[in-house]
Amino acid sequence: MNQAGASGGDELAALIRERLAVLAPQRLELIDESARHAGHAGARSGGRHYRLLIVSPVFAGHLPLARHRLVHGTLTDLLQSRIHALSITAMTPEEAEAAAAF
Repeated sequence: MNQAGASGGDELAALIRERLAVLAPQRLELIDESARHAGHAGARSGGRHYRLLIVSPVFAGHLPLARHRLVHGTLTDLLQSRIHALSITAMTPEEAEAAAAF
C-alpha cells in the first residue's frame, strides 16, 4: 500500500472512532483488513474493509440486528462511500465480561 493509502486509512479510522463515540463505547477495536482484500472490487474503488468490536452499555436490551443498526446509523455516509465492508461484533459490558471469562 502506498503512503497516501495508509494515511487515508488512518484518517478514516479516526473518523469512524469519532462517530462511534456517540455510542459511549467502553471498548472499541477497529481493525483495517483492507490489505487482505487487495484486488477485490471494493478495494479497487478505494473502499476499505474493517472488523469492529464495540462494547457499550447502549446495546443493553437490543438484539444483534438493532445493535448493528445503531452502528450503521453513525456511519451511514461512510458506508455509502469510503467503507466497503464492516464486520461488527457489538456487545454489552456484561456480555464482554462473560466472554473474557472463557
